[in-house]
Amino acid sequence: MPNEITRHPRLSSDAVRLLTWQLSLPESADQPLSETASRAGIKKTGFMRAKRQLTAEGYFHEWRLQGAAGRWSTTQLISNVPLSEEDAVAVRDGRPTGGIPAVGGPGGRSVGHPQKNTKKNNPNPPSPAVDVAAPAPDERPGQGREGDQPSPAPAPASTATAPSTVPAPLVERGGQALAAVSHSEPRLRLSGQDVRVLAPLAGDWLQRGATVTDIREALTQWLPDQVHSPAGLVRDRLTRKRPAAPTFAEQRAADRRAAEAQSRPRVADMRECGGDHNQPRLFLPVDGESLCPSCRCDGAEASVAGAVEAALRGGAAIRGLLRARTAGVTA
Repeated sequence: MPNEITRHPRLSSDAVRLLTWQLSLPESADQPLSETASRAGIKKTGFMRAKRQLTAEGYFHEWRLQGAAGRWSTTQLISNVPLSEEDAVAVRDGRPTGGIPAVGGPGGRSVGHPQKNTKKNNPNPPSPAVDVAAPAPDERPGQGREGDQPSPAPAPASTATAPSTVPAPLVERGGQALAAVSHSEPRLRLSGQDVRVLAPLAGDWLQRGATVTDIREALTQWLPDQVHSPAGLVRDRLTRKRPAAPTFAEQRAADRRAAEAQSRPRVADMRECGGDHNQPRLFLPVDGESLCPSCRCDGAEASVAGAVEAALRGGAAIRGLLRARTAGVTA
């Protein structure tokens, strides 16, 4: 097993365990990747994430083919080096791969095996430097079924399309908005890493004048019944539906309004309560009300008490009428 697999910056521990487990299988083994995950104790969510990562990095390839009798079968290929789609098809069909080392024999088994070492006492060479910031392939959420066409893993933070000029407070607020959406919408469950990667995109929305409500509506409206890649769908919508940047005049007007709001004293928006108080009481109205919250609560309690008393009086009157009618019928 090459050292690059153990040190790979974009493969999770579950993905590395699945890959090393498959590469350690003997020549006669014919074990699907899902069975390996079950034996390794990897849960369904971790297995699907690891499968997407291995597919995105070129270590895992899968095909669904229909035979002559019309029956469908799934062929899986595991390699210890990244393979392009063309090279993987060549390995599957037993054709030359154009200089790229093939892994495993193309015989009747559906899962490849690691190359045999042809040199004795030859330790693994030093691993070349891996660019941690290298972008992952684009993710296309919701294409096909989860087991047939796995979506690539979410891109690392360096591939975010939001500009680097988003202030840190807006990035933090954007992350909080995404976390709130993730907690309230089960189909958009995001991990902590997904929130950190996507927070700059949400912060860019806030910088362009959008609100947290705008972000929530853009992410939750018209969702499919099943979301195979929540992070990919969120990133796609934040990028595709991003509002237009405000013009210079609009930005100047917004800055002016913000400055005026900061310079204006808070008491200027307050109003004196019209209720019965020993001293004048000021409060901040929300919708043009004339009573403070305490007076409104007292009035509501009085209304409820009056309604209860009226209901009791009405019940007593009805009971009296029923008794009088019963007495007349008996007489």
